[in-house]
Amino acid sequence: MGNPYDTANERTSVLGPTLRFKGELHADEELLIRGTIEGSITHSQRLTVCPEGTVKANIRAQMISVEGTVEGDLQAEKSVKVSETAHLKGNIHAPSVSIVEGAQFNGSIVMEGAKAARSAPAPVAQPAPVRTASSNAAVK
Repeated sequence: MGNPYDTANERTSVLGPTLRFKGELHADEELLIRGTIEGSITHSQRLTVCPEGTVKANIRAQMISVEGTVEGDLQAEKSVKVSETAHLKGNIHAPSVSIVEGAQFNGSIVMEGAKAARSAPAPVAQPAPVRTASSNAAVK
């Protein structure tokens, strides 16, 4: 008989606190990042950046949980959770997003369902030009 934890949905990989990785990371099991990753991450399951983890990468995954430091854009098919210990600098694109009070977040959020995310994005209205006192004086 095989290992009962031998399915992609039940396996967990841990990238330890002393690990430093640079490049493209792909995984199909749950992933806990405790070390330092730089590059890009494509993941088919749940990905957690633990409190001691540091990631400088764009992340694509089913579900993303940020407890540590991330600099990069997050795209999740299901959800993104940003905990109170997180430092996140980047944009979030997911159908469900939660940001716990105390988290440090700088970026934008787009919440769309999985089907909507695959279609072309809706056009964004451009802001009206702002006139300052000096530009009003020049316009008669």
